Amino acid sequence: MNQLLELLQKNARQTDAEIAELLGRETADVTTEWAALEKDGTIMGYTAILDQERYAPSKTTAMIEVRLTPERGGGFDRLANRIASFPQVKSCFLMSGAYDLLVIVEGDDIREIARFVTETLSTMNGILSTATHFQLKTYKANGLLQSVPSERERLPVSP
Repeated sequence: MNQLLELLQKNARQTDAEIAELLGRETADVTTEWAALEKDGTIMGYTAILDQERYAPSKTTAMIEVRLTPERGGGFDRLANRIASFPQVKSCFLMSGAYDLLVIVEGDDIREIARFVTETLSTMNGILSTATHFQLKTYKANGLLQSVPSERERLPVSP
């Protein structure tokens, strides 16, 4: 992978000059490459990674396995894009294995997500089945550990 992209994925708040120094390159070259990566769509945007317990402790997240019927001439794309367009959907991935899509949704509570699944998602033409899994706790997200146990919190180990 491009070294500039690797550095930006780890910390997009670095300046052009800081990145140039890390890469041993001229600042102008880094600025030009960075702008080109944004222009061609390689860099689609920037986001903050939040501690969900502090930011939105009352929000509920669910991962929904979706099995669907592929459409002639379009496969899964049209239906997947339709599902992905709902505001409750935070991510939508085409998967290999026992189901076709992994849909990550967020709601105010379990009931809101249940309504989305039963009234919206499962009633769409082409949806064969869904299986919903609710997120209970986050240990690591986007490559970042969410909490590191202190020495006191560690469980005792016995031989």
